[in-house]
Amino acid sequence: MYGWTIRDATERFVSEMNAISTEMIRRLMTADPNEWREVTAPRVGDGVYVYDIQDELDTLEHGGTIDSYDKKNGTYIVELYDGKKLSCSRNDFEIETEYDDMLPIWGTMWSFDDGIDDWWLEEEDGIEIMSECGFRIYESDEFGYFFGIDGAGYNFYEAHWIPLYKARGLQWHDSAEVID
Repeated sequence: MYGWTIRDATERFVSEMNAISTEMIRRLMTADPNEWREVTAPRVGDGVYVYDIQDELDTLEHGGTIDSYDKKNGTYIVELYDGKKLSCSRNDFEIETEYDDMLPIWGTMWSFDDGIDDWWLEEEDGIEIMSECGFRIYESDEFGYFFGIDGAGYNFYEAHWIPLYKARGLQWHDSAEVID
């Protein structure tokens, strides 16, 4: 469309977002903690602890990992450490993934500047998609959604932003460019 590569288009997409200091978000959360919640969706590969949901669950080992997610039924397949597989709803397990902090370690978080992106995030499986792209997502009753990257020392564009651009279905790049 503009003669942009997918990297150019993704950089433009990111530049149109609001960048906010993670420390500012931390202070807002501390001032009113009941107004904030992390809404990051579970991802394939996350460690989980499964509650007793089936009578045949006779093992003391309830830990495992998310093996797959059936979007149509909203169920997760969890493989327990003893090899058993269970079909679970989101309320049947707790994520064991431990983060170093209550917020992502990167010093910047973002929010969308365009209302259509916020609508996509809330109404069109955007939270699940962004979670799969490696973002941690937070919701504030007063301020809306914020997201950040819990990582350092690698290429954020390759690992997070370009996958988000693609998953968002944007087509700002030159259509002749081959993308995976």
